[in-house]
Amino acid sequence: MSMKTKAIMIGAGLANMASAVYLIQEAHWNGDNITFYSLDDHGSNDGSVTTDQTDEYWNKNHPLSNTKGYLARGGRMLNYRTYVDLMDLLSRVQSVTEPGMTAAEDTYDFDAKHRTYDIARLLQGGKGIIDGGKMGLNNEDRLLLTKLIMMPDREETKLDNVSIAEYFKDDPHMFQTNFWYMWETTFAFRTKSSAQELRRYMHQMIYEFTQIEHLVGVNRTRYNQYESIMMPLINYLKDQGCHIILNRRVTDWDFKDTTMQDEITVTGLTMTNTETGAEEHVDVDDDTAVIFTNGSITDSATLGDFDTPAPENMDYGAAASLWKKATEHFYNLGNPDKFFADRDASEWVSFTLTTKNHVLLNEITRITTQQPGNALNSFLSTTPITPLGQVDVNMSIVVHHQPHFTTQKPNETVIWGYFLYPRRRGEFVQKPYIEMTGKEMLQELIGQLAKVDPGPVNIREHEDAIMDSVVNCIPVYMPYASALFNNRAKADRPKVIPAHSTNLAFTGEFVEQPYQMIFTEQSAVRSGEIAAYHFAGIPMSHLVDTPRYDKDLPTLMRATKKMFS
Repeated sequence: MSMKTKAIMIGAGLANMASAVYLIQEAHWNGDNITFYSLDDHGSNDGSVTTDQTDEYWNKNHPLSNTKGYLARGGRMLNYRTYVDLMDLLSRVQSVTEPGMTAAEDTYDFDAKHRTYDIARLLQGGKGIIDGGKMGLNNEDRLLLTKLIMMPDREETKLDNVSIAEYFKDDPHMFQTNFWYMWETTFAFRTKSSAQELRRYMHQMIYEFTQIEHLVGVNRTRYNQYESIMMPLINYLKDQGCHIILNRRVTDWDFKDTTMQDEITVTGLTMTNTETGAEEHVDVDDDTAVIFTNGSITDSATLGDFDTPAPENMDYGAAASLWKKATEHFYNLGNPDKFFADRDASEWVSFTLTTKNHVLLNEITRITTQQPGNALNSFLSTTPITPLGQVDVNMSIVVHHQPHFTTQKPNETVIWGYFLYPRRRGEFVQKPYIEMTGKEMLQELIGQLAKVDPGPVNIREHEDAIMDSVVNCIPVYMPYASALFNNRAKADRPKVIPAHSTNLAFTGEFVEQPYQMIFTEQSAVRSGEIAAYHFAGIPMSHLVDTPRYDKDLPTLMRATKKMFS
């Protein structure tokens, strides 16, 4: 055990903020002993007015002609039953919007009054709303899924470097099922993603299998996750005296020279002030832990606007570059290239649409027959678009409960959407999604809605009014949005506390934790909790208990019944 009294946090995302909260509350550290160095303070749980992000590190070289409206590069759905560490964390800090409530109470209160029940999870031209309750699985699909569900943890390495496509190579039918269309778009899996990670999801989210067409297990925050999750943490940590130093890109390490080459002791950090370009150095003494978020799915993201596509940024990524520098010194810290050197497996484009009235919102409500806040609507192609010559999802949209931002005007609407395969071509705008302007992405959406519109007056009749209502539609290119799902071996991610580390911990979505699935606020928070407990000398038995629904017989019985629907 390497007990410390101070900490340097590289990265100011959810995982490291969680670590700081646990160090303060469980280890009784003074917040003044914790310092963050980061490019920004919203991590993946972002949400802001556009003007707040146009000058950020990744986008400052791409000036926008329209900086109005709101931006959410992405958003993640919550699930109380699984996200136990997140909800524990949020119970420890106060809501910034609801006086007298913790951030957890705020979320519980909002969610109880706005329960999710998705009616139009899948839509397709010529069919309209598809009955997603019919999973469409055949016996071979069921057999292979059952093998994943029944595979014990000790055998997980059998899936090292096995992609989902390879796992189902003799069963291409799997990728034509409603189950796959809903699973890939709910969790952002792709055929090139890791079968090992799919197994973890099938274990930890097995109960969601039985209700995925309605997403009734999904819980949501009152506002965007920056305001509802990150701001409560930021305010708390600042009040506790923590130092959050932004516009710093940590670029290199100093490690202690040791006789045994595997001992990991950080003695210093080199960083660049991204505002001034000046290089800075920080010494790390024996009493200081270094807690490093070693990858970010929003690194290298760039913005466009209504008339401008988001440019492609070829940077390897700030956090991943620093991770790679560490692997040049030590052999047991994973392999960042598995996650950050295959954009074909990881890139997305998304868009955030802001309108000055509810014309489009009302049309979507009419077409999907559901109220805002319930929706993850995925539009299936009517012609084959995959390398296997199969139908697949073209695009998905999330229609938030309004307002999604505290500063939204009463009549403004914010809608978010994404293209999981950005190199595919639009059906209504004849170019790849990655090359589309915000206007063209909206035109593609209107085309998809028109295909499934039950009438009697088609949404096309309102297209001019919809276009006139636009404040902005911001495309975002994210080269690493799905990087955490990339095909890999178990050893390709470092452990939170690597063997022989005296003061370095890894946190976030690119670390290896027993049983935890990534791309969840749960795994991020738990990694920070583990790091905090380790350096504070708190036994790991004190960690929040993680439920194992894959070992719950009634849950497994319901999942089995659902497979045959």
